[in-house]
Amino acid sequence: MRRWIGFLFAISLPLVATAEDSPLHRLDTTEDGRAWEAVGRLDVNGAGFCTGALIAPDLVLTAAHCLFDKTSRNRIAAETIEFMAGWRNGRASAYRHVRRAIVHPDYEFAGDVSPERVRNDLALLELQHPIRNTTVTPFRTATRPSTGEEIGIVSYAHDRSEAPSLQDVCHVMARQQGMLIMSCDVDYGSSGAPIFSFSDGTPRIVSVVSAKAEVGDQRVALGTDLEGPLTVLLADLAAGAGFDVPNAPRIGRIRVGDEKHQTGAKFVKP
Repeated sequence: MRRWIGFLFAISLPLVATAEDSPLHRLDTTEDGRAWEAVGRLDVNGAGFCTGALIAPDLVLTAAHCLFDKTSRNRIAAETIEFMAGWRNGRASAYRHVRRAIVHPDYEFAGDVSPERVRNDLALLELQHPIRNTTVTPFRTATRPSTGEEIGIVSYAHDRSEAPSLQDVCHVMARQQGMLIMSCDVDYGSSGAPIFSFSDGTPRIVSVVSAKAEVGDQRVALGTDLEGPLTVLLADLAAGAGFDVPNAPRIGRIRVGDEKHQTGAKFVKP
């Protein structure tokens, strides 16, 4: 059985009240999942899985921590990762292996769990071959959502690994230091799942899931404020960066505990 990949920690931050969220809806049928075929399960190194989404025919957006082995803390070889678009009940609309992976240069897997880590927890996967299936349409991205805005999520998780689930109404509860705190229902395996804005009637990705957390008795999702970090990744992609290709960029080291990184939030290591 494949294991899921994810983080869990506690956080204490001031949040705004939001309207009631919708429940999760499992996308078991072709009709249910038709609009979400570009979301897929990422099988990682034959052992674990995350969630990812196409933003171009050959590019998958996901969380950076999905590309590291939790025990050894080493990067996972890109060619051992497979993206299965629209994976549902044992079948996918398209299967592609990964040619190279690009992690945000400021992401530090070995560091303590912190807002700094969450806001840089982003990666791009370049597929070995583009997906040209007409039923799999890449999603566009959008600028950061405002506090209180309705958003949605499509994700896999440890208890729903064979079909994605849609929560089409959850909310941005707070934004702080490049990190979004959201009321979306996530669990292990949801790492890297796309968070969508529906502000113009079309789903556009505004974040990806980095972790689940708890605020008091309420479970929340944490993710990066997508706009800035994605610009960095696309620039690195254009420059030929990435691991499993020559001249891979070095990961910038962050000294966790420096005064400038203190936030007042309480975090617990996963």
